[in-house]
Amino acid sequence: MKVRVKWVEEVCFMGQSGSGHAVVMDGPPEMGGRNLGIRPMEMLLLGAGGCTAFDVLSMLKKARQPVQDCSVEIEADRAETAPKVFTEIRLHYRVEGHGLKVAQVERAIQLSAEKYCSATLMLGKSAKITHDYEIVDPES
Repeated sequence: MKVRVKWVEEVCFMGQSGSGHAVVMDGPPEMGGRNLGIRPMEMLLLGAGGCTAFDVLSMLKKARQPVQDCSVEIEADRAETAPKVFTEIRLHYRVEGHGLKVAQVERAIQLSAEKYCSATLMLGKSAKITHDYEIVDPES
């Protein structure tokens, strides 16, 4: 895997992925940015959320669960002083579908957390990571 980050101006950078996609990263005005893009640390959380959501959705589909929607809301706390690493990360999964089995959803989240999600497993080396979930049945 290879990516490239190029300075644009002030504290604004363009990230380019090896798969051909680009994203703008920028800082807040008080740090010299123009608020033109996502913050790099937000990008880390988005990557973790995408990684675990991919796992959970994939496992539920393989288990033939009737998933209609899946999202992960993530909140994180950071250390007060440099390096301002994440110290706690809370993941809340929202899985929607009629007739979803609770045990299947729990197992998918557990397997993602303990075995498959490289991003959260790496972040878990410095942060306490917790998970919870809700299952929404749109026909209820």
